[in-house]
Amino acid sequence: MSSAEPPEHVRSTFGLRGVEPVPLGSEWDGGWRCGDVVLSPVADHARAAWSAKVRETLSVDGVRLARPVRGTDGRYVASGWRADTFIEGTPEPRHDEVVSVSLRLHTATAQLERPRFLAQPPVAPWVDVDVFVAADRSAWEAVPLRSVRGSAQLESTSPDGQRSVELIGQLATLRKPVETPAQLVHGDLFGTVLFTGTAAPGLTDITPYWRPAPWAAGVAVVDALSWGGADDGLIERWEDLPEWPQMLLRALMFRLAVHALHPRSTAEAFPGLARTADLVRLIL
Repeated sequence: MSSAEPPEHVRSTFGLRGVEPVPLGSEWDGGWRCGDVVLSPVADHARAAWSAKVRETLSVDGVRLARPVRGTDGRYVASGWRADTFIEGTPEPRHDEVVSVSLRLHTATAQLERPRFLAQPPVAPWVDVDVFVAADRSAWEAVPLRSVRGSAQLESTSPDGQRSVELIGQLATLRKPVETPAQLVHGDLFGTVLFTGTAAPGLTDITPYWRPAPWAAGVAVVDALSWGGADDGLIERWEDLPEWPQMLLRALMFRLAVHALHPRSTAEAFPGLARTADLVRLIL
């Protein structure tokens, strides 16, 4: 997501007067670097403020976390922007290390309470956040995509989106009940973990979901296999994680549902997901 540069009054609110903004990549959500601080546009105020508050004090073993920078009035979000400390690094195809980050992060987030906004259903007219909420639910509800039946998002889906919906229906028949408890997890680790040489991996944000921790690792693996060029052995290297086949199955259904529902999905993304579905079926 690219954005116009942060306006002067926003920079001023975060104490960044007279600093020239430099655009950063997608790992910073279309953010702009201003010296040692990054200003990023906020998609959802409640989630951004929640993430900032958590990252202010969270300590994760072996992970560099971007810390929030409060505005001069103490706010985390000002006029649709948030500010964080800049951390060095870029995403790299170090897929096993990303899964390892997932496990350490979710040991640290296990004690966090469920934020109220995670219990709310998607609300029309949908924004990006609602797409992910609906896709997440569709992987777990008894009848997948039931909560979006009849929605404009599902009606307008493309041919590859329809194939995603069909595949979700087939995969749903392979689900079995899971017992691993839900907790606060970061559901979007692929492409957002920053690496630089031998330094500890860095994380710029936490995208919250209330699901079992191995599911979040599963989403990172599904993404890495579908779009990141990961080797097929990635699945079995983490097979000791609790209820791993079922977690991967639900992670895959979630990503297929995002593909079916998101207005910016492209046909090129589907073959990777279909291939990952073949790999996941082999372990079920």
